[in-house]
Amino acid sequence: MIRVLLADDQQLVRAGFRALLDAQPDIEVAGEAADGAEALRLVRALRPDIALMDIRMPGLDGLAATRAITGDAALTSVKVVMLTTFDLDEYVFEAIRSGACGFLVKDTEPEELLRAVRAVVAGDALLSPGVTRRLIAEFAARSKAPSAAAGLERLTDREREVMALVGMGMSNEEIARRLVVSPLTAKTHVSRTMIKLGARDRAQLVVLAYESGLVRPGWLG
Repeated sequence: MIRVLLADDQQLVRAGFRALLDAQPDIEVAGEAADGAEALRLVRALRPDIALMDIRMPGLDGLAATRAITGDAALTSVKVVMLTTFDLDEYVFEAIRSGACGFLVKDTEPEELLRAVRAVVAGDALLSPGVTRRLIAEFAARSKAPSAAAGLERLTDREREVMALVGMGMSNEEIARRLVVSPLTAKTHVSRTMIKLGARDRAQLVVLAYESGLVRPGWLG
């Protein structure tokens, strides 16, 4: 059973998400929070699999709450996905740097939300498929000049290739097709790369891919 924490200051938003998620046989809403402080308290108490976190909330906002969660060694199993009204919200970039697995726009289609929740918990997702490439392009445009990423030299040629494809927004299945390998092999390469670089998840791997210059904006389709 996938346990989800909903953190949003709008009760109607939480109610809509709860109705959708609780209707699934493999998902349950473990708790709800109206601000970042309450979200942080509930994450520590309930240890959900995933926290859907609104960026803008009164008091402690979602960004600060995310930093607290991802910076706590006792909460490494909790995945944080940011909720935003706009698909290129300026805070999304900082959220990813802070350790969020990715983000979803609030008006995403129900099927996409459910797919994203299941995929993020399984470790196979990055961001909302419909806006991934735009987000990555915008992130790359805002990034500083490429710098050497610690540990990049420890990667094999194949791992560097896989990291570049992850940076371009590809899923494990897409990587497998590109490299003519099985999805399991692609997933293994991604996992090994993350371990070697100390990346918490695929989102941070994307950040490292761009910050190291391994991937450039012009490579996006």
